[in-house]
Formats: sequence, C-alpha cells, structure tokens
Amino acid sequence: MPGSLSTTWAAPTGPVGSPVLWATSLAVLLALLTADFLLTRRPHTVQLPEAVGWSVFYLALPGVFGLFLWGVHGGAPALEFATGFVVEKSLSVDNLFVFVLLLGAFAVPAELAQRVLLFGIVGALALRGVLIGLGAALVQAGTWAFLVFGAILFGTAAKLLRELLAKVDREPDVSTMRSVRLLRRLVPVTDGYRGSRLVVREQGRRALTPLSVVVVAVLATDVVFAVDSVPAVYGVTEDPYLVFATNAFALLGLRALYFVLSSVLGRLRYLNHGLVVILALIGVKLVLHWAHGVWPAVPEIPTPASLGLIVLILTVVTVASLRAAGRPSDELPTEG
Repeated sequence: MPGSLSTTWAAPTGPVGSPVLWATSLAVLLALLTADFLLTRRPHTVQLPEAVGWSVFYLALPGVFGLFLWGVHGGAPALEFATGFVVEKSLSVDNLFVFVLLLGAFAVPAELAQRVLLFGIVGALALRGVLIGLGAALVQAGTWAFLVFGAILFGTAAKLLRELLAKVDREPDVSTMRSVRLLRRLVPVTDGYRGSRLVVREQGRRALTPLSVVVVAVLATDVVFAVDSVPAVYGVTEDPYLVFATNAFALLGLRALYFVLSSVLGRLRYLNHGLVVILALIGVKLVLHWAHGVWPAVPEIPTPASLGLIVLILTVVTVASLRAAGRPSDELPTEG
C-alpha cells in the first residue's frame, strides 16, 4: 500500500500535470486524432459494430488513465478526474444532439458525417484549450474567479430552463447563423457535396462545398459548448491538467458515440432537465468553494458527493426518458 486511506484521499498538494505528463498526453492526443483522420480519409457509412467498438475503446481509455492517477497521485485526483469526466460526457451528449440537428439541416450524406464530426472535435479541443488556459489564469488571480464560473453555469442553467418551460424548438435555423451567412457572402458555395472535398475549382473559380459550410456551423456551436463546459469542470477540480484531461477524453469518443446514440438521442427527452440540475449543482459548489475560502465555517460539497449526485441525476433522467419514450401514446403521431 502506498499510504494510509487518509493519505490516499487527501487533497493533492500540487498540480498533477508535470511537463513530461503534459508532453506525453499531447503526443497521445495528436496520435489518436491523426489515426482518426486517416481512418476517415475514405468516406464510408459507419455501421453499428464499428461504432460500438470505437466507443468501448474510448471509454476504456479514461478508465485506464484514472487507474494511473490513482496509483501515482492517489485517490483525490483520480476521483476529481472521474467526476469531471462524467460531467463532460453528459454535456457532450447534449453537444451530440445539436450535431445531429445540424447534420440533418445540411443534409450531410451518411458517409461524410464522421469527417464533419472529426472537424468539430478538433475545433472543440482547440477552443477548450484556450479557455482552460484563461480559466487557470483566473484561478491564479484570486478566488473570485469561482464566482465568475458559478455565474456562467447559473446563466446556462437558467437559459436551458427557460427553453424547456417555453418548449423552444432547438433545431438550428442554418440560414440565420452569422458564421454561415458571412461565409456564403464572401465565398461562392457549390450547390451540392463533392465527396469529402472542402474546396473545389469550378468554372475557373474556387468555391466552397456545403461540407465546408457545415464544418463552420459545427465550429460555431463548439464555441457555445466550450464556454459552458470548462467552468463546469473547474467546479470539480482546480488543476488545469485534469481539466484538460477530462475534456480531451470526453471529446475523443464523441465521433463514435454519435453513431451509437444517433437513433436514441431523440428519446432522451429529459436530458436537458438533468443538465439544468447538474449545472446548477456545480454552480452552487463553486460559490460554496469561494465562500469557504473567505469564511472557513461555510461548508463545501465534497467531490464524492458531487459524483454520486451527478450519476444519480443522469440515471433518473435516462430511465424516465426511456420509460416515457416507450409509452404507446408517444409512438403515435398526434393530430392538430
């Protein structure tokens, strides 16, 4: 045994990410992304067995990494990583729902879907890398940063709640997206897809294909999700490396998960209800963490309790969604 139980679960004394660990992690991340790009060079429709296989692989990776953290750095960083990963994975499923709507709105051929998703994942990783750095700088500047993060999460939860109460249709209107309108105004766009090509030369001029336009739309939505997800993980851990690791592991498996869940996502009708509660819970955790630093008598929400509550919330909304989707009245179209 490397130490007593109390030592194993003690709060980490410093950042987990050493320069060697950072360099190794970035190298592995680049290798996995490169492998994904090579695998998607030849467009093909992803079948369920292939998607399930990759999903299992990308779910096993964070499990192995969590065991590594446990063995090398103790239980506290491993638990923070596990909690952050569950939070990020639940938010990424909501991200997938928007991707499904975008790919449908652009009528993306099935064989090109994985290439669009891969561009979206790379963009999300880059954006979150920037925000993780900014978040780390804010945390170093003072504990008031946790109030800022908490306010962002409360604002996001309130926005989702308003949409749920108003029964707002989340299907994106592509024609109103500023990034898409600007792109079409600046550059000609072909009237149809040209395989996996983003740019073509036709009639003596260069033109973008619809694939380029959908990639831009996906990247634009990445900005919104990055602003929400990074503060959520800082509500679990203050270690920038663990924030990076949870985001990277959650996003890497997103492409395969899309093909596994694409037929089920529409049935998870209560997912956003659960996300409202989860975001509000982490917002409360952030505010209490700030208050504890100012007034030590103020209690904090322990990480094991956060993880337990988040898993419970996700279990309840999943079971409730599937039970509701299985009712005969929900399977029949309603008139009027």
